[in-house]
Amino acid sequence: RGIYGKGGIGKSTTQQNTAGAMVHFYDKKIFIHGCDPKADSTRLILGGMNQKTLMDILRDEGEEKITVDRVVKEGFGGIRCVESGGPEPGVGCAGRGVITAIDLMEKNGAYSSDLDFVFFDVLGDVVCGGFAMPIREGKAEE
Repeated sequence: RGIYGKGGIGKSTTQQNTAGAMVHFYDKKIFIHGCDPKADSTRLILGGMNQKTLMDILRDEGEEKITVDRVVKEGFGGIRCVESGGPEPGVGCAGRGVITAIDLMEKNGAYSSDLDFVFFDVLGDVVCGGFAMPIREGKAEE
């Protein structure tokens, strides 16, 4: 199910607190995939730490450096986190980065069968179709 609304109303904070509660109270296995170009969707779970984004690693070092061990960080209660990031400012469509990042995570087995839930944290103000990709592709429920 989705949490919808305009930017800045607390969707990411609500999602991270929900994930934290599910881990703490119900012993669930959670993966958070941050799909916002600001790359701040997992900061609360990671104790305020900024994470190098998958797109930064792809751009700087190449696809062969994209491994689960390299790009997925573990935070509160064992919650696994990755940030897609986006293109360089003013270049390309950030939604395309989301599609690329999700495809690479699937290819590398990040969404493993031991997970109970995978959260995709996307922009509230959708400006291009790539941000709707998790729902369109059947990876998430609307």
